[in-house]
Amino acid sequence: MSEAPKTSLMGRLRNYFLTGFIVCAPLAITVYITWSFIGWVDSWVKPYIPHRYSPDAYLPFPVPGFGLIVALVLITLIGFLTANIVGRAIVGFGERLLGRMPLVRGIYGSLKQIFQTVFSDKGNMFSQVGMVEYPRKDVWSLVFVAGEKETEIGQKLDRPDDPLIAVFMPCTPNPTTGFLMYVRKSEIVMLDMSIEDGAKLIVSAGLVAPEAKPKVMIDGKPVDVANPAFAKAPQPARSRRTASSRPNR
Repeated sequence: MSEAPKTSLMGRLRNYFLTGFIVCAPLAITVYITWSFIGWVDSWVKPYIPHRYSPDAYLPFPVPGFGLIVALVLITLIGFLTANIVGRAIVGFGERLLGRMPLVRGIYGSLKQIFQTVFSDKGNMFSQVGMVEYPRKDVWSLVFVAGEKETEIGQKLDRPDDPLIAVFMPCTPNPTTGFLMYVRKSEIVMLDMSIEDGAKLIVSAGLVAPEAKPKVMIDGKPVDVANPAFAKAPQPARSRRTASSRPNR
């Protein structure tokens, strides 16, 4: 038997470095982004906190995150007040005031609709991940499929049994930018991956791809084995070969 090739000292050191880099790089980037976000919020909130209520006035060093805590408390308090009749009246008066400003009303209305769509509990921003042929035939691009809604575009261009669906094609590696397209439903290949897995695939430029879910065929139809409903469903009886049914040798 031939012996396994031995790794040189430099090769082992390189492997150790790459392993440590893979472990430390995501942790360092996460800490940096979190720390930068806390500092950004503190720089906005702390100047408006009275000096006697700020812990920085009594300690020899600044307290990071105090402005973030104050911001979270204020946002929660505003949400509580808005749920009451008086709070809704004040918010309604402020929105009517903004509605009279030509430039501000457009910006505020668009941002409010986006945040309501993203953070609403009644609907999701995207419903499914799909594939469309773009920019040419036999070249496929990943898209996020929005829910089917009745719009003016659909009324003008819909076909019987083949409606137009709004899809968002993100750019790599930044999925927040991309193109909005209206594609025929029959031209979209729906995928089983989640929105999160699709976003990971975009950010990693195809390097982090979700594993294909195992499927079996029952009555000529594919069934997802990973689906919890499959385990609860009654399974078809499996044919067993008894000793009497085995062929004689």
